[in-house]
Amino acid sequence: MVYATELIEIKKIPLVCDFLDVFPAELLALPPDRDVEFRIELVPGTAPISKRPYRMASDELKELKTQLKEQLDKGFIRPSSSPWGCPALFVEKKDQGGKMLCVDYRPLNAVTVKNKYPLPHIDILFDQLARARVFSKIDLRSAYYQIKIREEDIPKIAFSTRYGLYEYLIMSFGLTNVPAFFMYMINSVFMNELDKFVVVFIDDILIYSKNEKEHEEHLRIVLTRLREHKLYAKFHKCAFWLKEVSFLGHILSEKRVAVDPSKVEDVLNWKQPETVTEIRSFLGLAGYYHRFIKDFSKTVKPMTSLMKKNAKYVWSPNCEEAFQTLKKLLTSAPVLAQPHVTKPFDVYCDASDNGLGCVLMQEGRVIHEVNYPTHDLELVAVVHALKIWRHYLLGNTCHIYTDHKSLKYILTQPELNMRQRRWLELIKDYDLEIHYHPGKANVMADALSR
Repeated sequence: MVYATELIEIKKIPLVCDFLDVFPAELLALPPDRDVEFRIELVPGTAPISKRPYRMASDELKELKTQLKEQLDKGFIRPSSSPWGCPALFVEKKDQGGKMLCVDYRPLNAVTVKNKYPLPHIDILFDQLARARVFSKIDLRSAYYQIKIREEDIPKIAFSTRYGLYEYLIMSFGLTNVPAFFMYMINSVFMNELDKFVVVFIDDILIYSKNEKEHEEHLRIVLTRLREHKLYAKFHKCAFWLKEVSFLGHILSEKRVAVDPSKVEDVLNWKQPETVTEIRSFLGLAGYYHRFIKDFSKTVKPMTSLMKKNAKYVWSPNCEEAFQTLKKLLTSAPVLAQPHVTKPFDVYCDASDNGLGCVLMQEGRVIHEVNYPTHDLELVAVVHALKIWRHYLLGNTCHIYTDHKSLKYILTQPELNMRQRRWLELIKDYDLEIHYHPGKANVMADALSR
């Protein structure tokens, strides 16, 4: 079944109109048996973990009944008598509205052996796009629901509710190894096309070609492969026959691979410093990037002169020129060092009343930085960092450093509000540890947050 409005649009797109079955309106049944099944390997000596259901409001209980019935009817879940059980909860759907039934798998994730399947190196992916002129991108629909779980592992992901114990027969959101396993599966599907005309990152597929004739052939191969493997896409998140495409935070076209302007807009809008303290904060950030900026000391000299003892604070035209030049230099090359996907990453986060800051580092080298305004000053810095650098961090060990001491315990905190639940669903995809990092030692992220 395809929604009527989507059907009209699909029929207008050359070639894609021949693959209506690849773009269903929703997933209505269990996925087919595949060559691979999701497995959950536990740390030796682990005993079953069972947690009481979370309390829910009356409207949530009503929604719980509805969604349990829907998933039972589709065959996605079944009643369970497992000794395992993690509590179910609701997460708000930001793009569609309503609530999504999820499970707080933190106890299970803590005793699960992590899957280290490598995710693709973002720079290597984009190096393949040289001379490509035509692009299409495909986003799979509820990708994790398209993979079954190995029968013997199904009891491990049982979940507890007010209305009993159930267990998923498909991969569930919130399980720690799901992204890495899905990457392995989708790579297997497109192994013959990788490094030729297909880039895959989890559930995002990019097809690139030198001309339209070639693209027609490439697109047909990809859509045929999806049909053969009964993998389904979400039409309204796909785009076809493009000369320029946004993919993994970059703008791709024949002539350039550029960072999406929205990623650096807030840094470019950084307000003029009005005190020596504000100059020191800005230069505290910039100093960490001096190795990537030609003539750094010369560029910042008009500003550093204001920091001298007994100097009168006058923001001169030279200071303004230096300030604007340095901002542009800082944001002209957002990937500041070549990351190694097999080594751990460090994320430094900080939040202030004016916004939040995040810096991605590896072995002391700056990889990425970002500055975003926000009114939420707790988990939001961590969540933004994970979203922005998803293609670097998924599948790698990641250490989060924050000056919010309470965040260190978020992975084990029993009571969560709706906002925290939604963010925790994203966090649980990552192999990460959260560390308390006092603000004074967190200069880079602190500067970005002010």
